Amino acid sequence: MNEINPLLNQKPTINPYLYAAFSIWNRLKWDLYPESWKSRSKLKNWQNKYADHKAVILCNGPSLLKSDLSLLDNVFTFGLNKINLLFAKSSFRTSCIVAVNRFVIEQNADFYNQTDIPLFLDSNAIKCVKPRSNISFLHSSPQPKFAMDCSMSIFQGYTVTFVAMQLAFHMGFTKVALIGCDHNFAVKGPANMTVVAGNKDDSHFDPNYFAGGMKWQLPDLLRSEVFYALARDVFEAHGRMIFNATEGGNLNILPRISLQEFINS
Repeated sequence: MNEINPLLNQKPTINPYLYAAFSIWNRLKWDLYPESWKSRSKLKNWQNKYADHKAVILCNGPSLLKSDLSLLDNVFTFGLNKINLLFAKSSFRTSCIVAVNRFVIEQNADFYNQTDIPLFLDSNAIKCVKPRSNISFLHSSPQPKFAMDCSMSIFQGYTVTFVAMQLAFHMGFTKVALIGCDHNFAVKGPANMTVVAGNKDDSHFDPNYFAGGMKWQLPDLLRSEVFYALARDVFEAHGRMIFNATEGGNLNILPRISLQEFINS
């Protein structure tokens, strides 16, 4: 039993046999795609490629605009979801981009279909994003876990940030820092509920992130914290560290550090 993160011990609410059958079918269905084996090979090529290096995960909260991105010129960076909305305002480009939410992928498919930046997308993205050499598709497992090897499957952990943490471990990074992880949203409501966006988005770094009638899912902050804590514990168990270098915000279960200190340490 997991005493630190009790939510990890919760069993599926559906019939366990149906749950197991669904998991197996989900796995087999993806394995039937030739692209699944190509993506697995690509992911293996990323494994431990950056052992003993640092990485920064750029989350999408409003505080991201407070971070000095010029500090990241020589650091590997994970951009999340619609980080490309930042590109029109800055010459900064992330080293890769991670997206797993279906609404995000559908809404941002035009960018994903033309960029040369390495992409790590949920396997369902293959419905609207054409496979290319710079894209690795991820199989999302329903099993709550931290995947140290992402070539088989990952768990989404109620936030794309958790997926980026798994990829960072997979690639071998020893120290990882989050920026822009406010862990607080202007829009309130039941966790995971699908809502329709208004005219302006105050929950993300760009007012057009979710706006103008776009669908999006409200955050599950409690379960996100559970899986952030799991990521922290796995990293620490292997002599690695995850820090929170966000300017402000409400995420306090990761050790705090300034971005400048993280880069220079």
